[in-house]
Amino acid sequence: MSAWRQAGLNYINYSQIAARLLRQALKTDLRVEAAKRDEANVKFTQWKDGKPVSDKN
Repeated sequence: MSAWRQAGLNYINYSQIAARLLRQALKTDLRVEAAKRDEANVKFTQWKDGKPVSDKN
């Protein structure tokens, strides 16, 4: 069994921790660029009867 499983982590948690530690270990100029890639945008759309429901009415 892998070490991250024995620690009670799933693969997503393990990879997030590893990525965070790697970004912290980078030199400052590279750290800024890596921090930009860390950001994510998510848009949620509600669906009803197979069609997206718009709030703009």
